[in-house]
Amino acid sequence: MPASSMEELVALAKRRGFVFQASEIYGGLQGVYDYGPLGVELKNNLKAAWWRSMVHERDDVEGLDSAILTNPKVLRHSGHEETFSDPLVDCRECKSRWRSDHLNGRCPRCGSADLTPPRPFNLMFKTGIGPVDDGASFAYLRPETAQSIFTNFKNILDATSRRPPFGVAQIGKAFRNEITPRNFVFRVREFEQMELEFFVPPGTDQEWLERWVEERLRWWDAQGVPRERLELLRVPDGERAHYSKATVDLMYPFPHGLEELEGIANRTDFDLGSHTKNQREMAVTAAVSSNDESNARLAVRDDNGWTVPYVIEPSAGVDRGFLAVLNEAYSVERLENGTERTVLRLRAHLAPVKAAVLPLKRNHDGIMARARALKAQLAALGIGRVLFENTGNIGKGYRRHDEVGTPFCVTVDFQTLEDETVTVRDRDTMRQERLNAAALAAYVQERIA
Repeated sequence: MPASSMEELVALAKRRGFVFQASEIYGGLQGVYDYGPLGVELKNNLKAAWWRSMVHERDDVEGLDSAILTNPKVLRHSGHEETFSDPLVDCRECKSRWRSDHLNGRCPRCGSADLTPPRPFNLMFKTGIGPVDDGASFAYLRPETAQSIFTNFKNILDATSRRPPFGVAQIGKAFRNEITPRNFVFRVREFEQMELEFFVPPGTDQEWLERWVEERLRWWDAQGVPRERLELLRVPDGERAHYSKATVDLMYPFPHGLEELEGIANRTDFDLGSHTKNQREMAVTAAVSSNDESNARLAVRDDNGWTVPYVIEPSAGVDRGFLAVLNEAYSVERLENGTERTVLRLRAHLAPVKAAVLPLKRNHDGIMARARALKAQLAALGIGRVLFENTGNIGKGYRRHDEVGTPFCVTVDFQTLEDETVTVRDRDTMRQERLNAAALAAYVQERIA
C-alpha cells in the first residue's frame, strides 16, 4: 500500500538521503529542496525514462535545452506578465499571506476571518542583468520551459526540416514565486518540468489531444503509477489557462489529496501566433522588405500559404512525478516472524541503486577481492549505480536496501571462493537463489532493462 501520510515519505526521504530541506543548517528556505545521493539518482532515472520515451523511441520529436534567463519581451507577448498570477490575501491579525483560492474564509495560521480583498500577485522571479541594478535591465527566471520552444520554433524548422505533426521536448528548471509552497516537493518555488510541445495542423488538434492523454497514461503506468490510480479531469471553461482551448489533467491521489500530476493542454496557435504578431510588427518598424517576410513568421508554408500550427502540450513536473513514484512504491510489510520491513517496490529502471554487492565477512581478503571484482563487473554494464557494501551485517544490509528500493543484493561468501557461486536476493519476494558468478551480469542486466 502507498504511504498513509506525507510524514512517512518525508521521514524516509530525510533518513535515506532522497530529499533534504535546502539550506537546512540556516533554518531552511521555504519551498526549496535539495535532492540527496539517492534522490538525485531516482530523479535522473525518471527524467531519462521520459526522454527515452519522448525522443529516442519516437521519430517525430526533437530535443532542446534552453536558457533559464528569459528576455522580458518573451513573457510579455506570451501573456505571462499580465496573467501569470495568483490571488493574494493578507491576514490583518497575524500579517501572514495566503492564496485566497486555498482558504475557506479564515487564516490558516490564526483562524481570523479579517482578510484583505484578493489581489493579483505575479509569480515570476526577476533578476538584474549587467553591472548596474537600475531596474531597467532585467530578465525573468523562466516560469515554464515552453516559451523557449516557441521562440526557437523557426530555428528548429530550419535545422531539421521538420513539418507538423512533430514535437520538441525539453526537461529543465522553472521558477515560480509561490505564495504558499506546501506539501513537501509537490508545490515549490524551484522545480523541474518535462514538457513536450507537439505541433499539429489546425483541425487535428483535438484528435491529437486524446492520443496524447492515452500515451501519457500508458507511460505513467510503466513507471509504477497504475492508470487505475489516475483520474482524468477535463478542466471546465473559466478554469483553464488563458491559452487553452481544452485541458485534461491527470489527477493522482497524493498523500495530501487528489491533485494534478500532469496536464495535457490544447494551446491552439496562441503562443506561435502571439510571437508571430509581435515579430511582424517589429519587422514593419524596421522596414524589412517583403522578401524577408518569412523571418517574421513562426509558421510553416504549404500549398495553402502560411499556416500557424496548433500545439498539444503534455507537461509534467519532475518533482511531482518523483513524489508519485515514491508514494506508489512505498510499503510497510509484516513478515511471518512478526517483524516489519519497509520496502520501496520501485520499477527496476527507476531504482537509485540497481544492485548491491555484500561480502559476508569484513576484512577477509579473498571475499573482499571477489566482491569488489563482481561490483566492478556489474558497474561496467552501464545499468546505473551499483554499490559495494562492506558492513559485515547481511541482514541489516538487506533491510537497508529494501528501504531504498534496490532490486537485487548479491552476497559473496566462503562458498564463492570454493565454487564461484553467489547468493542473489530479490527485493520484492525476498527469495534467494544460488547463481554462478559468471552468469550474474546477464541475470541482473536482463531484469533491470
